[in-house]
Amino acid sequence: MRYANRIDANQNQIVDALRKAGAVVRIISQGDGIPDLLVGYKGYTILMEVKDGDKVPSARKLTEAEQKFFNDWQGGLLMIVNSPEEALEILENCG
Repeated sequence: MRYANRIDANQNQIVDALRKAGAVVRIISQGDGIPDLLVGYKGYTILMEVKDGDKVPSARKLTEAEQKFFNDWQGGLLMIVNSPEEALEILENCG
């Protein structure tokens, strides 16, 4: 039996902030370690794994599947974001 993926409490805030900054954002979280967001901005493609920055660090750890994805990834930017501010900082470094 497959269970619904949990969405971090701050994901909607992060998505809203990215979109207001002019990014195209698609929510692609589907389990199996695949990051939560696909972000396009000024010619950059960024995968973002959302973690809730209000939680203690041990509760923000990557799952085993997420860690495997991070270890195996050979494409563009792959980032962990804990807040809208962190997500926007990533965009600033792209532009």
